[in-house]
Amino acid sequence: MKSILGRKMGMTEVFAKDGTMYPVTVIEVLPNVVLQKKTKEKDGYEALQIGYEELPLRLANKPRQGIFKKAGVTPKRHLAELKGDEIYGTKNVGDTIDASIFAAGDVVDVLGTTKGHGYSGTIKKYGNHIGPKAHGSGYHRQIGSLANNGRCNNRVIPGKTMSGHWGPEHATILNVTVIESNAEKGYILVKGGVPGPKKSLVMLRSAVLTQFKKPEVKELIDRTPVKETAPAQEAPAEQPKGE
Repeated sequence: MKSILGRKMGMTEVFAKDGTMYPVTVIEVLPNVVLQKKTKEKDGYEALQIGYEELPLRLANKPRQGIFKKAGVTPKRHLAELKGDEIYGTKNVGDTIDASIFAAGDVVDVLGTTKGHGYSGTIKKYGNHIGPKAHGSGYHRQIGSLANNGRCNNRVIPGKTMSGHWGPEHATILNVTVIESNAEKGYILVKGGVPGPKKSLVMLRSAVLTQFKKPEVKELIDRTPVKETAPAQEAPAEQPKGE
């Protein structure tokens, strides 16, 4: 298994040479710099602590400055842990992990954080029933009774469904196909949508459900921009000589 951290930039579409259109999500994958190797002897598990995206030194606090100084790398904005035998055994502190670890046709899982629904009432958040709307009841969308039958005075029993923030939550999309991987430009295109708003961090890992057949990805059209050449100037026509 292998994994990498990236940033969701938005969605677009690409075309194969036979005209097949793929709706894709563009994931920016900057180099993941290894800051520390977690070991079973010291930490109880194996993982790589990585840093993502450059950060000015003045914005890094003292504890994190110590991590970067010990690893001998420049400060990073985000820290995360990546797991996987394929990257743990081949990477050391100071090494980088880029988009080349995945190739077109690979099946991956995408982990992200959903947008959420903002502040919501109990009707939308928990699917509670609406109260009577007639005869001036005035509580058809409220939370209902807070009575606790004398069990506990002056408090709400834990677990009571009440209005509040709905989401965001961690979500995983399984078996997503990699359409294109470009380590030079630092991006990965995956088929379909992934959780989270634009500019949010996502993690790509090898698919855990490996019983699915590897899908076929058709060869994409060459999207290298064509250099425009200046049109050749025609020679001016000769003026007829007067008699």
